[in-house]
Amino acid sequence: MGKTVIIYGLILAVAAFALTWLDYRFWVRDIGFEVYGLIIAVVFAGLGVWIERQRRPAPKENNHVNEKAIKALGLTKRELEMLGALSSGQSNKEIARVLDISPNTVKTHLANLYEKLGVRNRTQAVTKAAEFSLLMS
Repeated sequence: MGKTVIIYGLILAVAAFALTWLDYRFWVRDIGFEVYGLIIAVVFAGLGVWIERQRRPAPKENNHVNEKAIKALGLTKRELEMLGALSSGQSNKEIARVLDISPNTVKTHLANLYEKLGVRNRTQAVTKAAEFSLLMS
């Protein structure tokens, strides 16, 4: 944070020096201060957006599944299918329709999955799956 403030301060100092130099050259007097204030505001807003994008880490892609975690948790193939369906936002009825099973069977599989993951709801299950790399992204 301190480094960003110093960078902004240096840029502002350079901009102030440039405006003073342009004023000295009689070029600035033709255009009002509001225009220069607007230009400086736009430049700083652009710099802020650019710096934030540079600081933000790129999202990592999960190209592998953590087989050790799957075995350690004792997850079945069907529970992994349920987890994949949860991560794509499907409802119990949609999952039942896609997998050609009863909605009650979906509830049973989800209850077993929640117990194995130590979670209470769908959101926590998907979050835990991402933490353990249980699904490919």
